[in-house]
Amino acid sequence: MASDHQTQAGKPQSLNPKIIIFEQENFQGHSHELNGPCPNLKETGVEKAGSVLVQAGPWVGYQYPGYRGLQYLLEKGDYKDSSDFGAPHPQVQSVRRIRDMQWHQRGAFHPSN
Repeated sequence: MASDHQTQAGKPQSLNPKIIIFEQENFQGHSHELNGPCPNLKETGVEKAGSVLVQAGPWVGYQYPGYRGLQYLLEKGDYKDSSDFGAPHPQVQSVRRIRDMQWHQRGAFHPSN
């Protein structure tokens, strides 16, 4: 699978966000597909994110349930293990998509009206 973790400047974001969370590295083990926020991955049967496929997004992964702790940006692409998105070990326990934001041509995010 090809990896694409660079920011996609100037490209429109999907209106149909989709992320697939796998419990183990290399897209193995129990998985769950999400189209919206998930405050506690345990409720989906996934303990922590070992690998992630972002098919449309972007998303933010959080270290703890309830959108708390360290945050990890998850843009369109595949993350075969937690180090691919900057986590030292599998620890993402909640996720939600980034919304109500638009890309400014100069490269900064600004809230949309």
